[in-house]
Amino acid sequence: MRAQATRRACFPGWWLALLLTISVTAQATDWVTERRKPQFETETGYAVFPFPYSLPGIGSGLTAVGGVSNAFNSYTDIYAVLLGGDIQGAALGVSEIHAVPQHLFFDVGYSDISKGVFRSYNERGMDSDPKHFTDIEVSSVRAYGGRMTGSFLQRRLELYAARYLFGVTVESIRDKDGNIILKAEDGFKLRGGQNIFGGRVDLTDDFSDPRRGLRVDTSGWHAPKRGNGPEYTLVDINTTAYLPMGKRSTLALNYLKSDAYVQREGLTDRAAVAGELGFDCAAIADAGDRQNCEEYIDNVVAANRHGSASNLGGANRLRAFAEGRFHGAHTRFIGGEFRWNLTDEFTPFDIVIVKDVRTTVQLAFFLEAGTTADRNDQLWDDMRLSGGVGARVITASGVVFRGDVAGGREGVATSVWFDYPWEF
Repeated sequence: MRAQATRRACFPGWWLALLLTISVTAQATDWVTERRKPQFETETGYAVFPFPYSLPGIGSGLTAVGGVSNAFNSYTDIYAVLLGGDIQGAALGVSEIHAVPQHLFFDVGYSDISKGVFRSYNERGMDSDPKHFTDIEVSSVRAYGGRMTGSFLQRRLELYAARYLFGVTVESIRDKDGNIILKAEDGFKLRGGQNIFGGRVDLTDDFSDPRRGLRVDTSGWHAPKRGNGPEYTLVDINTTAYLPMGKRSTLALNYLKSDAYVQREGLTDRAAVAGELGFDCAAIADAGDRQNCEEYIDNVVAANRHGSASNLGGANRLRAFAEGRFHGAHTRFIGGEFRWNLTDEFTPFDIVIVKDVRTTVQLAFFLEAGTTADRNDQLWDDMRLSGGVGARVITASGVVFRGDVAGGREGVATSVWFDYPWEF
C-alpha cells in the first residue's frame, strides 16, 4: 500500500491534464499577456572570453567561456567551458537541436571535472551548525546526458523528459581547516543517474526575460536504486508570478514546493554505511574530527532513509548561504525580487571576442525565506532569510549574465553566474 501511494504522489496524472487545460484556455481568452517578441530567436551571437565565477561553498576561479548562440542563424546554441581555480575541468553542450522546428528539440551535454572540493554540512534541517561541515575532495567527476522537449503554443506549454548519468571519485574528507580527516583508499567511487519528466505552463510576455504573467514548472526527478543508496523521486513545483512595475520594471515572486518520496530505502545501518565508505571514525584521535566523521555517516544514513529534496543555499535560492547549506526531505521557499530595468534597447555590439545584441541592463533587489526538514510537520518551525542586490545584462540570444551580493545570519556571500535565480 505504501509503495502504491508513493507512486501516485510522485507521478500525479492530474498535472498533465491541468497543464493542457490551462494552455488551451489561455489561447482562447484575451486575458493572457501577449508575447513581447518572437520566442525562437535566430539572431546569431558568439562569445570567447574569461569569466570569473564565485559560488559560495564550492569556490571561485576563472573560466574560459566560448559559445555560439543561434549558430548559423538557427535555433541551436553551442558552448564550451574550461574551469580553473577551485574547480578544474571542462564542459561541452549543445542545446535546442530542432527535429521539428519550434516544436521538438533536444539538448545534450558532457562535463569532466578533474578536481573539486564540495562542502557537505553534517546535519540536515535548518538548525545545523554552520561550523559543522566537511569538505569532500573529489576527482574524475563525469556527467553526461540529454533532454527532449516538446514545445507548443509559442512556448506557453512545454513537456520534457531527460536522462543524466554521473560518476564521481571521492579522494578524501577534510575538516573546515583543510586538514585530512579520512583518505579513501584508491578513491571511493560513486555512480548514479536520474530520469526527469516535467512540464511548464508559461503565461508570461516572454520566455527568456518575463516581465508580466505567471509561470508554473512541475518536474519529477527519479533516482533509481544503485548499490546501497535509496530509490526515490524528487517532485518540484516551482511557481513564479511577474508583476509589472512602471513601464519596464518587474516584481518577481517565487514559491517552491519540493518533496522527496522514497520507494525503497537505502542502507541505514550505521556500521554498514561506515564500512562501505571505508571510514573508521573510532580510529581518529582528534575529538572534533571524530565528531565530523560520525555526523557525516549520520547524514548518509538520513539521506538513505528519507531521500533529499532541492536544497537551499548558493547562487539560486537563499543566496546569502553556501551551496547546499540546508537540505532535507522537504523544502519550501519564498522569494521576491524587484528587477529595475535601466535600459530597454536592441543594441548590437561586436568587440572582437563577443558579438551579440544587448537588450537590458538591470539592477535587482531581493528578499528570500526558506525552510527544509525531514518531516513535513517540521517545516517553518525554523527558517532563514536572505536579502541583497544584484546586477544583470540580458542579451537577445537569451544569455543572462548575473552577479549578486546577499547578506544573512551567517554573513555576506557573493555569487557570479549565468541565468536568472530560481530557474536553474
